[in-house]
Amino acid sequence: MKSLELFSGAGGLALGTARAGFDHEAVIELDHDSCDTIRLNKHRGVRPVSEWEVIEADIRKFDYSRFGDGVGFIAGGVPCQPFSLGGKHRGHEDMRDMFPEFIRAVDCLKPRAFLVENVKGLLRRNFADYFEYVILRLSHPMIEARKGQTWREHRAELERAHTAGKATKLDYNVVFQLLNAADFGVPQRRERVFIVGFRSDLGVRWSFPSPTHSREALVRSMWIEGDYWERHQIHPKPKPDEHILGMTKELGLTLFRDYTLPWRTVRDAIGDLLDLRSGETDPHDPNHFLNPGARSYKGHTGSALDEPAKTLKAGDHGVPGGENTVALSEGGVRYLSVRECARLQSFPDDYWFSGSWTERMRQLGNAVPVNLAEAISRDIYRQLT
Repeated sequence: MKSLELFSGAGGLALGTARAGFDHEAVIELDHDSCDTIRLNKHRGVRPVSEWEVIEADIRKFDYSRFGDGVGFIAGGVPCQPFSLGGKHRGHEDMRDMFPEFIRAVDCLKPRAFLVENVKGLLRRNFADYFEYVILRLSHPMIEARKGQTWREHRAELERAHTAGKATKLDYNVVFQLLNAADFGVPQRRERVFIVGFRSDLGVRWSFPSPTHSREALVRSMWIEGDYWERHQIHPKPKPDEHILGMTKELGLTLFRDYTLPWRTVRDAIGDLLDLRSGETDPHDPNHFLNPGARSYKGHTGSALDEPAKTLKAGDHGVPGGENTVALSEGGVRYLSVRECARLQSFPDDYWFSGSWTERMRQLGNAVPVNLAEAISRDIYRQLT
């Protein structure tokens, strides 16, 4: 099925949706370094990237008519900075709010379905009114704001049309959910909001997929069955702390009735990579090198090896400490390499990143985990086909 990827960044969401079966007509991104990363992998023949058209463009000036009527699916990681917990929290007043542009693409191309990703901060109380407006706009993209009409006035108009069941020539059934990437096999605790819409005339009944991995299953693997430590050849296995002991006692036999897989840990993700010293580079992988100078500070400590990583962050002023580091057994922290961060975002090892170290880490901090994108979009693809 033909699809279009907006705000593609370094390609995480695009890779996930392509693995699910969607065939990208093009990936569109404004950031030059992110486009260079996709072009690098296209030039290297990495599939399915080798088949994508990469368009470096400002989406606000983009003409979708070139794609005709054949696009059945649109996906996009709408820029998160206006709604990020670490940003300036300006929401719709931020010029980087691109929800109106995603809605314009839906209105122009009339896809059978769409998928949007954004940060958890979008669900905060102070954005509630605007988030409701976004959902209503995605549900009824043809009901446009009149000249001089504020978004609040437009929202009231959309509410009246929506509650009255007023149909237009293009309406969508829209649902959203906050998902944790760790619950879908990504070795990182990363909570993101996903919005999915199906065109109303299709009569689709759909819900988000159930988690495939859990913390409870990881506790079972570590402290009851012990196979986690056996797999990593760690003898003797560490002693659980009081918190873990309390958790196993509280859960009791329910641990044995849990059929999900264990959360994947940092050790699961990067344990087989070449062990480097600071300043060294893997001769077989230019993305696996260690930069010196990592430090932790209050509230920002490194990720533990035997848990999913903390949420990787992009950092407005360079690579952030704490979240983009790993805690060392002998104490202290070190920066994760670009390849290690790529593993934590479930990118394949043949996928390389372009730009300076800071730029590559920024791309990874902004990326959608590939496996999470695939899990959601595979369910959408099944429904559409």
